[in-house]
Amino acid sequence: MSSHHKVVDVDCSDGDKLDSMEKSNIFISSSGTIKKDWLSVEEVSARRKADWTIIPLLTLGLTVFQLDRMNLSSALTGGFQRDVHTTQEQVNVGNFLMFAGIIVLELPSNLMLMKLGPRIWLSSQVILFGLVATLQTLLRNPEGFYITRLILGFCEAGYIPGSLYILSTWYIQNELGLRIGIFFCGMFGGMSLSPLLATAILKLDSHEGMAGWQWIFLIEGLLTVLVGIVIFIFIPHSPAKASSITGLNLQKFSQRDEYILQQRLKMEGRLIRSHVSIATVYRTLSYWKRWPHFLATALVFGTWSPLTTYTPSIFVSLGFEKSIASALTSIGSALTLAVTISVGAVSDYMGSRGMWVAIPIALYLIALVLLRTIQPHVGTWGRFGLWTTVNAFAVGYHAQQNTWLQANCGSLEERCISVSLWVMSAMTGLMCGTQIFQEKDAPEGYSTGIEAMIGMVSCGLLVVALQGLIYATHNRQIQRGSKEGSFHIL
Repeated sequence: MSSHHKVVDVDCSDGDKLDSMEKSNIFISSSGTIKKDWLSVEEVSARRKADWTIIPLLTLGLTVFQLDRMNLSSALTGGFQRDVHTTQEQVNVGNFLMFAGIIVLELPSNLMLMKLGPRIWLSSQVILFGLVATLQTLLRNPEGFYITRLILGFCEAGYIPGSLYILSTWYIQNELGLRIGIFFCGMFGGMSLSPLLATAILKLDSHEGMAGWQWIFLIEGLLTVLVGIVIFIFIPHSPAKASSITGLNLQKFSQRDEYILQQRLKMEGRLIRSHVSIATVYRTLSYWKRWPHFLATALVFGTWSPLTTYTPSIFVSLGFEKSIASALTSIGSALTLAVTISVGAVSDYMGSRGMWVAIPIALYLIALVLLRTIQPHVGTWGRFGLWTTVNAFAVGYHAQQNTWLQANCGSLEERCISVSLWVMSAMTGLMCGTQIFQEKDAPEGYSTGIEAMIGMVSCGLLVVALQGLIYATHNRQIQRGSKEGSFHIL
């Protein structure tokens, strides 16, 4: 459950050279009494250093993560199916296996992160899935495609929940919304970048005897390996040990910075540990009041799967050339960046989480209904606009769903497990979502698939409302004194 904190003003006479407005703050948390013995300007400086160190590296890793996951959609426009002798159904199966691989190793991967630390575990993951992505250049048959997608899933498991956990060890609660939103911009940035890169790379078709889709896997895979090396060199271990393994730092943290960053977490009752007890795992898994988060994520996020795979192909079917179709795909992804950052900033400012999960989902639902209703009656550019709008709103809520979940976890260990479960639910949704768009439905603009998406998003929105109701009821019970515990954030 989320921790409940109290701030008490007392007279401070120990001689600390603090600003008169700050020297009396004593924070009462589950970890005891912690005095805020630093100036606001010092805290801002320490936090800014974290902003320019942790976030760029994690976001860059997520960008290449998405490149390696999404480049298949661009490869499909470059003759991949013909050369590898696959059908659309087999492509769907390959993506299904990739998400299955992620799900299997998601929670164990996050537990390994806590044991080994980010510089070893996360950087190793990025290097490994970059190498596997590169090996896709050698694909010749469906069986090889299945194997590489499964292994790619194994290697990618844990990067997203691991990164989210790391963010929670550097930032306090009211700072997380915007920063998680920025982190997920790496995913959406990868979506925007992937078709643009593909547009250029596909021009290498037949160069050195390699097809355009092979060049996509080769170049983007090697780029990922390079990013993994960069993360290993520069990422700090933790707020308590903020220097990099090489001594090369994007920002130089002083001992004072490290102290402030650690104390801020302690004020929220959060201590960084290197292990998770069985009791904590059981308590987190059995806390049913958080399970609607996972169900809603699976339902809504699952609809993103066919969009990432087939949007370029849909644009080709509208009559656009392959290179233009790839470039046009990036527009929806770029708009997603704006939606995600805006939602995160407003959510942090207002201190409200659930509402800013529900609103973007509702806008996504409206876009889907408009697509299904209007698509048969408009021309090429009208359909392009409808599909682009759907892509723009498809995942604008996603970062805030995670922020809302983390805000209602009491300890870093609970967050670690809950975030892993959240990502597992997202991957389960994506895995099921691979079957939404069927080849036989393509000539009709995937009308049946769109109807399925409308149903899933509608159910997801209802589950989000249920989650808010559960938290509100819980808070009222505490207020009346009929229940012990701490308040949940709505």
